[in-house]
Amino acid sequence: MAKIHTAERVSQRDASDNFVFQRSLLAYHKAAEIVSGDVLEVGTGMGYGVDVIAPAARRFVTIDKSVPQELHLPENAEFRQMAVPPLQLPDEAFDYVVSFQVIEHIRRDADFVREVHRVLRRGGRFVVSTPNAPMSLTRNPWHVREYRAEELKTLLEGVFDSVECYGVMGNDKVMAYYEKNREGVKRITRYDVLDLQHRLPRWMLQLPYDLLNRLNRRCLLTQNDSLTRSITMSDYDISPVTEDCFDLYFIAEKR
Repeated sequence: MAKIHTAERVSQRDASDNFVFQRSLLAYHKAAEIVSGDVLEVGTGMGYGVDVIAPAARRFVTIDKSVPQELHLPENAEFRQMAVPPLQLPDEAFDYVVSFQVIEHIRRDADFVREVHRVLRRGGRFVVSTPNAPMSLTRNPWHVREYRAEELKTLLEGVFDSVECYGVMGNDKVMAYYEKNREGVKRITRYDVLDLQHRLPRWMLQLPYDLLNRLNRRCLLTQNDSLTRSITMSDYDISPVTEDCFDLYFIAEKR
């Protein structure tokens, strides 16, 4: 089966991805302020986080089920192709695990969290981000599930000793783009009079969703070019979690 270049994997090279890319980049930069020692990333994606995280680590291992098309690794970093769970890695091998926009794709999420806990040393921390369900504009069939803050907190607290709960917020510029995106999604979904997005199985919806999602982003770029391109990482902020944050950004500790 041919691989789909899904819009789930955003790129700094495509200006239509900028709204999502900049907040994804912030997650890495905030993590780089925290991590040290041996660091594992679950979900390499397009690989743009490597240059942000690796310099803060003594050793950096990044894993993904797919091999990135272009991945440049510094001397202290290595890539391993791996589907999770399980994590095919030894017990207590890492000081930090980071995983951004991945857990919503994993069916066995509780097993995944237990595996992260297993590979962390005592005192180690798991930094994880995922979309905040109340801010989603439509069903995303690429996601097995999306979490509310209390749901992710409960999942992590079932394994870890403490959980800090933050969220990725956007300023007025970001919210202006979000509202235009909402309008675009509404124009598309008004044709779904039978509510098929919630009735059909995920696999049937993935390709149509991906094509329409990409089309909507390109239309937003064409109609709002300066707004779309002007959004930067500094237009987002990570603060205590609220209902209207874009992403959940949690830090769990193993004591």
